[in-house]
Amino acid sequence: QVQLVESGGGLVQPGGSLRLSCVVSGNIWRLYTMRWYRQAPGKQREFVASIQSGGGTNYVDSVEGRFTISRDNGKYTVYLQMNSLSPEDTAVYFCNADVYTVGDQWTYWGQGTQVTVSS
Repeated sequence: QVQLVESGGGLVQPGGSLRLSCVVSGNIWRLYTMRWYRQAPGKQREFVASIQSGGGTNYVDSVEGRFTISRDNGKYTVYLQMNSLSPEDTAVYFCNADVYTVGDQWTYWGQGTQVTVSS
């Protein structure tokens, strides 16, 4: 069994910063690409950023230059540093990871952490 647990969300003023973390635990044989998604009220879940096991990254255009995804492979943890936050960034943020476990590869999701940007 593999679990993903996000943390670091909260209320922040426009222009502020937050750092999200997501820890992967359980029977992990290999940890591959890790991603962040977000879902705003009334909207579909959207891709935010991804990071491959080798460190290659990808971002949605709306966060490019403001958000930075990183990972600590030794701690099975992915981070999302979010700067210059705006109300449009308000959403539940989910992490997602491709995990090779018990002889097969699966994609797992966390439960999400709320980020609210408001004055």
